[in-house]
Amino acid sequence: MSLLAQIASPQDLKRLPESDLPALAQEIREFLVESVARTGGHLGPNLGVVELTMALHRVFDSPSDTIVFDTGHQSYVHKLLTGRQDFSGLRQQGGLSGYPSRAESEHDVVESSHASSSLSWAHGIAQGRTVRAERGRHTVAIIGDGALTGGMAWEALNNIAAESDLPLVIVVNDNERSYAPTKGGLADHLATLRTTRGYERFLDWGKHTLARTPLVGGAMYETLHGMKKGIKDIVAPQGMFEDLGLKYLGPVDGHDIPSVEAALRKAKSFGGPVLVHVITQKGRGYDHAVNDEADQFHGIGVINPETGLPLELAGRSWTDEFSDAMVQIGEERPDVVALTAAMMMPVGLQPFAQHFPERTFDVGIAEQHALTMSAGLAYAGLHPVVAVYATFLNRAFDQLLMDCALHRAGVTVVLDRSGVTGPDGASHHGMWDLAMCAVVPGLHLAAPRDGQHVPTALREAVAIADAPSVIRYPKGTVGAPIEAVRTVDGVDVIVEPDDGEVDLLLVGIGSMVSLAIEVAAKLAAEGQRVRVIDPVWALPVNPALAGWAAGAGKVAVIEDGVGAGGVGSRIAYAVAEAGCPTAVHCHGLPTAFLDHGSRSQVLEAAGLTVNALVDRLR
Repeated sequence: MSLLAQIASPQDLKRLPESDLPALAQEIREFLVESVARTGGHLGPNLGVVELTMALHRVFDSPSDTIVFDTGHQSYVHKLLTGRQDFSGLRQQGGLSGYPSRAESEHDVVESSHASSSLSWAHGIAQGRTVRAERGRHTVAIIGDGALTGGMAWEALNNIAAESDLPLVIVVNDNERSYAPTKGGLADHLATLRTTRGYERFLDWGKHTLARTPLVGGAMYETLHGMKKGIKDIVAPQGMFEDLGLKYLGPVDGHDIPSVEAALRKAKSFGGPVLVHVITQKGRGYDHAVNDEADQFHGIGVINPETGLPLELAGRSWTDEFSDAMVQIGEERPDVVALTAAMMMPVGLQPFAQHFPERTFDVGIAEQHALTMSAGLAYAGLHPVVAVYATFLNRAFDQLLMDCALHRAGVTVVLDRSGVTGPDGASHHGMWDLAMCAVVPGLHLAAPRDGQHVPTALREAVAIADAPSVIRYPKGTVGAPIEAVRTVDGVDVIVEPDDGEVDLLLVGIGSMVSLAIEVAAKLAAEGQRVRVIDPVWALPVNPALAGWAAGAGKVAVIEDGVGAGGVGSRIAYAVAEAGCPTAVHCHGLPTAFLDHGSRSQVLEAAGLTVNALVDRLR
């Protein structure tokens, strides 16, 4: 029986002799490569935290002690050590979540995968237990060096540092990366700490060497030891953390289990907040991951584990269309600049950065800063394009509203992976953007229906100088181009039965246009007269839509955002305000957190399929 098969709980791990731990770590890595290669998932981050996670569960007593993972990308090892070793359905409908899940285990606490939140969670949990006089329980937050660049993490640190007796351990998992290498001043600071690990060894050498020196040796060592804090501030400026009020331990080799355990036990016994700085290697033990310069297999699809190559080559993606358009526009317009929040490659800005490095800004995991900085760039005479995942716009809504829109800033926000994303689940579905953007005064939002309309929308967006603009598109491969029959008042007519009134006006938003076409075909086969239109610019609502609605028996809007408060709701409001009595029916996603599964499975569960819509529209 393998060592891994013997681990059904952290208690089983604690019972293993230390001599077996390296073999267990190797088994875990082999399991991860074999399993994640079949399903896809976050391979690189988990390969990097094998020993760290083992040490955490050997030192602390989960679930009595709470372990909080920032983002949760690195929770696979934690799942294995807490009795979840069936990875056959990882990130698939009915299978294990790719993130911590309370429904799966009492050992999982925080489900959100949005970065930089773990310290606030941990502070609240630890403080709550102090208030309730629950002694002997520790809280541990594991945060990466990338997530530590987020402002929310520093808000939490500011408060944690003031609690001198809080039983809270912060583990900084420092692998020098988020997706790509971590950027910014904090990254430089941590790099300095990494390169000065020899300091403590020097001090130990001095103690033993000087102790053998008669008369003056001991006194000289004491003098050196007394200068320790000052020397460290020069050689290894860890004083930044200690000056905040946090005890600092490290840096520690994150792949040396005895060293990590020793540091964690010291932190656990300290009695107040402690920061343990652990150095790890993303993709550790799997050469294909380690040697991948882009993101060290941060997130992969199905691959051949022997070669590390994907088994299926994806076609041209929506992101590719944006990426090429940005480079072309950048060549034409020297005022266009690009920003992203630690996601240069995933959102398609890498080619722009290569062509125009001085006009590209990676602000780290700091979406709020990105939006307000973009407002400043616009004020300075530039046109910034901020590219982020749609789910992460949630974090910067206030900045979009108060800094960009209120100040009528010519800022373009490009939302990748909008709507239903699939296997990453509730925290990654980009389903809130339409409803959020719908309430922002003056905001323009385009939802291209196909790949060829992404460059067109982007060109039109960067031409808007007095208001924020948003472009959103889904994850995945683009389909065939969808041509318009005609264009009237900025509205593209996609399906036109003939002149005159129609029974049903179908309004498709973005990628939902293709679904609207299929629904129209089935209803037409049943004898209904159906017109399909694409407003192109979904927000603000085109006044012409009231006229189109007036010529129809009823109107239905199909969108892959929350139906309540989305574009359909705004169209219904606009039609009613124009005095048109035609009813507008909204068909969007439910106001709920949608589980993981394939995009088609999630859409089916939400009722956004051809047959389900036909049944509702007959």
